Amino acid sequence: MKFNTRRLSALAAVAATATLSLTACGSSNSAAGNGGGNTGGSSASGTTVTFIPKNLGNPYFDASDKDGGQKAVAEFKGKYQEVGPDTATPDGQVSFINTAAQQGVKALVISADDPKAPCSAIKQAMSAGTKVVTFDSDTSADCRNVFVSQASAEGIAKTQVDQIAKQIGDSGEIAILSASANATNQNAWIDLMKKDLAANHPNIKLDDVVYGNDDDQTSFDKTAALLQDHPNLKGIISPTTVGIAAAARYLDTSSAKGKVALTGLGTPNQMRKYVQDGTVTSFALWNPSDLGYLAAYTAKALVDGKITGKEGDTFTAGKLGEYKVGADGTVLLGDPTVFDKSNIGQFNF
Repeated sequence: MKFNTRRLSALAAVAATATLSLTACGSSNSAAGNGGGNTGGSSASGTTVTFIPKNLGNPYFDASDKDGGQKAVAEFKGKYQEVGPDTATPDGQVSFINTAAQQGVKALVISADDPKAPCSAIKQAMSAGTKVVTFDSDTSADCRNVFVSQASAEGIAKTQVDQIAKQIGDSGEIAILSASANATNQNAWIDLMKKDLAANHPNIKLDDVVYGNDDDQTSFDKTAALLQDHPNLKGIISPTTVGIAAAARYLDTSSAKGKVALTGLGTPNQMRKYVQDGTVTSFALWNPSDLGYLAAYTAKALVDGKITGKEGDTFTAGKLGEYKVGADGTVLLGDPTVFDKSNIGQFNF
């Protein structure tokens, strides 16, 4: 798939921010440069936007939130903060949603750990006037105003299946190393991958789906267990940036290197070493910085009353241009990009 060159300018800045540390109780930053802390509501400086990722300390959310989202909020002269749990759990985001709503923030941007667990808290925030955008991983549709999707679920699933099929000769046993069992985005992709495999790849057998909970060590251990439990395994798909990096780290020093293919969703900076040394042939991802940037501008459009989340609503998202709200209140970023030895050196995020 061809990468959208209008978005390349956002990539270089991600690496500079991805290493910023986060405290145990969450980080709080002012994009307008007026000091940290949550001021709540809107002020002369603009609209307050609080990002709540699945978990803090995750390089993917460092890129989407602290580069893309924070940059967008600075552009429209708002106030930015990021808070969230240290570990991804179904109800781990609830207290942060409640606190942000009590403080009167105008918009919440949430990557949901669970489609239903945070809904009660979100609905209370919405009833108090807070606009809610989900991104990356959605809640039930009645628990938010708009969902900003990284790409179509069908496109993401097909890209990963196409890659593993090519790498194993369209035949053999594979497994999936996912994030958490309740992650809505992961589960939607896995369901579509299963359908694609059944319809178009009859000689590929899906042996197992396991969950690393978006934790590096757990994902590393699950990779080791997969290879032990399925000695004829020819490939692994890991549709999570934490999982694919951990799986690659395990394969890199194991006897399975070069024998068991690995693909999925990862960032170039995480995966560069493993592509260059032959552990991984190819993988895919969208630009997480652009995803957070688009989510922030979507939140701003809701707060300003330019959109309501109705299908057909349009708005301008800064440097990314115009977007339209689709069915079920969904805004689509674009197609994923496939990274391999031929192009990985061009990207820095």
